[in-house]
Amino acid sequence: MASAELPSFDLVVATVDRVEEPGRLLGSLERQTHRGFRVLLVDQNDDDRLDGVLDERRSLEVVRLRSGRGLSRARNAALAQVRSDLVGFPDDDCVLPDDLLERVASRFAADPELDGLTGRAADTQGRSSRSWARDPATLTRDNLWNRAISFTIFLRRSAVARTGEFDGQLGLGSRSPWSSGEEIDYLVRAVDDGARIDYDPSMVVVHEDKALTPTALRAVGARDGASIGYILRKHGYPSRSVAPMLVRPVGGALLALARGDRRRLSFHVATLRGRMRGYRMRARSSAKTSE
Repeated sequence: MASAELPSFDLVVATVDRVEEPGRLLGSLERQTHRGFRVLLVDQNDDDRLDGVLDERRSLEVVRLRSGRGLSRARNAALAQVRSDLVGFPDDDCVLPDDLLERVASRFAADPELDGLTGRAADTQGRSSRSWARDPATLTRDNLWNRAISFTIFLRRSAVARTGEFDGQLGLGSRSPWSSGEEIDYLVRAVDDGARIDYDPSMVVVHEDKALTPTALRAVGARDGASIGYILRKHGYPSRSVAPMLVRPVGGALLALARGDRRRLSFHVATLRGRMRGYRMRARSSAKTSE
């Protein structure tokens, strides 16, 4: 199928405090074999540090937007500007393989009933975390947890219109204890609304995991754990779904303890505490709202 016949993309990119990483992302977009896309760049910096990066990428159609800090806030600012057939949410520090947009667009073109597609994250060597599912699947509210991350999600504009904005209490910069997981919440809402979203692990986006100190790793566990707890309570997941989410970090902690790995032990303990905290705090928040 000719590139001109494939669906077009609006790629929503929120960025703050970085220069080199957005430059690499835009460089990978310049190399895409499918050219039917715009970049909705939501600049959350207080200065013009990105001017030089954008000057070097004049071959791209970039719509530069501004918003206050906060990942969900930035993405919501861009959603109001969406007009293309498909919407993606690349992180400002990821890299898209040269043919990725063409492959994604071809999947949507071949299947008019498809509302969304998610892929897998990998490093530059093609390696992914063991937590990623290896089997293709249609997403459900129970299986999507290890089959999506924001920069591997592509949705039809119609599905985005139905799902609406991102939850402002989730996402980096939200100033809440659950400052991640905004894309999982979004997918749960989309699936609950009837969207058919497929997971294809062969659709890979490159994103290097950063080396973290034990303190930073523990903080990530607490943050991500709280976000999962928040989402479980927000969407009324039953106890049969909540229980495994609490058991898994316990198992990870016991394994780390047996191996004498104090770094992973503290991470799993922080994750468990975060999940319990997020679940309880969401419950209290909901109770206050209903009073």
